[in-house]
Formats: sequence, C-alpha cells, structure tokens
Amino acid sequence: MRLSQLLLDMDYTVLQGEQDREISTLVYDSRKVEQDSVFVCISGAVRDGHDFAPEVAAKGAAVLIVEKAVTVPDEVTVIRVADSRLALAQLSAAYFDHPAKELTTIGITGTKGKTTATYMVRSILEASGFKTGLIGTIETIIGDTVIPSVNTTPESYVVQESFRKMVDAGCKCVVMEVSSQALMLHRVSGFVFDYGIFTNLEPDHIGP
Repeated sequence: MRLSQLLLDMDYTVLQGEQDREISTLVYDSRKVEQDSVFVCISGAVRDGHDFAPEVAAKGAAVLIVEKAVTVPDEVTVIRVADSRLALAQLSAAYFDHPAKELTTIGITGTKGKTTATYMVRSILEASGFKTGLIGTIETIIGDTVIPSVNTTPESYVVQESFRKMVDAGCKCVVMEVSSQALMLHRVSGFVFDYGIFTNLEPDHIGP
C-alpha cells in the first residue's frame, strides 16, 4: 500500500521525507512496529508516543505521524497533524479500505442502556434476515467469532479492523456501543453512522 493512499482524506504537513512511498503496516503501539510501518504518535494519559520516535525509527518504521517535532533519521517520513487520534481514525479507515461503506452502521450512545439496546437491535436485525456484527462492553461479535471486550468502544484502528472482518464474514449491518470517551477520543471518527440512537442523558454522561 502507498502512503499517499492513506493520506487522501487528511489535513497534514510533511515535515521531512517522501510522501509517496510503500508502507507495510499501520500501528500505534511501538511494540508492534515492523519494517516500513506507519507509526502514529499518540499522547496518552500515561505515555507519549512521541517519546518512542527514535526507537520505532530504529526498528524500521518508515513514517511517523506526529503532533509535534521529533528527531529521527532523514530517511524517515515525518507528517504533522493537528490531532493524532483523529489521524489514526482516518488512516485506519483508509488502511482497511473504508469497510463502513459496505455496512449499515448503527451507533448507540447515552448514559445508561447502551449494552441492552445493542443486543435488542442486533436480535431484531438477525431475526429479519440481516447478518449483524456487534461491538460493545461485553464482547465483539463477528459472524461466529466472539471476542471479549476490553473497552466499551475500542480504539479506532480496532473498530475499522472489526468492520473489515465483519464484511469478510458476510455481515450486512453492525450495531455498536459508543461511549462518551470514544466520541471525545475520535474512536468512531473516519466514517459516519447510518443511524444513531440516543438512550438517555444523566449528569455523569460526559466523562473526564
């Protein structure tokens, strides 16, 4: 895959290096970097991905997506964006060839009732003959595969990866829980839901 293909829907500035180059994988975990990977530097609550720039460059990363300047060899392409989490969502959608376009996507948000509502909607769709994937607090369901969940709404890369697997498994729809944190952290950016369901609003709806 060419880097230029991943960047089509993004606003960015090339700080150094070649923009049109071949890349292998897209990662945001420094431990998963391979030769010619694109590494997205995310500033987290505990660790800052920018601190790992020299390490991932030494491992063979070809491209770094950053919010601030980093020091790496000249042959590494460095691209600055305003928000690396938003960039990860946009890059992930492109990396998996925009699978949401091949699904009817239903997002359910609200303070309470998201989990129950997702299972109800999935049950209705399945009973109506529509094979439906699910992403939520308890599990992710992709065809006959069930994966225990870590977060209510996973990172944007995992969302797009799951969408692609659902398409490959023959799913026509996906229903997913969307937490307030997920909205703030751009975990469901990079695509637009076909349908949105809002369950209710309580004072604790928006988290820290």
